[in-house]
Amino acid sequence: MSRRSLMALGAGAGIAAAVRADELRKPTRFQVACMTYVYRDFPLERALLGIAKSGYRFVAWGMEHRDADGKRQPVLAPDASADEARALAKRCRDLGLEPVMMFSNIYPERQEGLKILRQRLTQAGAAGVPQVLTFGHTENGGRAIWLQRFKELGPVAADQGVTLVVKQHGGETGTGEACAKFTRELDHSHVKVNYDAGNVMDYLDVDPIPDLKACVDEVRSFCIKDHRNFPKDEDCGPGFGEIDHYKLLHAVAWTGRALPLCCENISAPLMPPVKRAEEVDRLALRAREYLEWVIQGLQQPS
Repeated sequence: MSRRSLMALGAGAGIAAAVRADELRKPTRFQVACMTYVYRDFPLERALLGIAKSGYRFVAWGMEHRDADGKRQPVLAPDASADEARALAKRCRDLGLEPVMMFSNIYPERQEGLKILRQRLTQAGAAGVPQVLTFGHTENGGRAIWLQRFKELGPVAADQGVTLVVKQHGGETGTGEACAKFTRELDHSHVKVNYDAGNVMDYLDVDPIPDLKACVDEVRSFCIKDHRNFPKDEDCGPGFGEIDHYKLLHAVAWTGRALPLCCENISAPLMPPVKRAEEVDRLALRAREYLEWVIQGLQQPS
């Protein structure tokens, strides 16, 4: 065989390998969700209706809502039964909303942290909610407590078919890299990282893009919020701040996994707090459309 033929054969093999590699690349199934948290000053039912009206297919359960009498009520109490959790999930699904995450509402290091996190995992398992979100502080011996408790919680999460995700919350857990160092040391398939770029930029003034690259293999979901340092230091909705979401989501655009993107802040910078639920609806719609445009752009065929 001539040298030219060998070169042509080699080039052909290279092209075929590249095609096979491209075929193996599977797009991430981004689940753009809205947290009920952004409607916290309104009743939960209004929150769910607004999220559905704004075109979301996915929802994340926040912490509390102000009821019709102005009193704060938990989305799901820590001691709520499995039946209550299933009932809440059914309310969501009846509106066309699939729950993808719930707040634990407890720091792992707190005295009752282990007990409540166990309950949350059981509630999530009963309701078919795939992730429970937690965060807290590991200073002053807290890391040892975390390791001990998460070693117990990992098997509980696995039994329930739920992933317990830890997000950045300042201090020793202020970056994704720090959270990933913990989850890697723990080394359990059902304890992973949730990435909150807004918190990373806000609490530590750290660029979230290289930080995400340092933990991307451990990330299983995002809390979506943006942040501005100018003209005012404040969190805001995606696309309103200084974080480049094309760069942020590029790192996870081809994982082949289902990956919740849960909008935790949708507000417009420099604007006063909204007073009407319809204003929240408008901001929720804008956040969803922005993220969907980013995703569509990143996952265009090459």
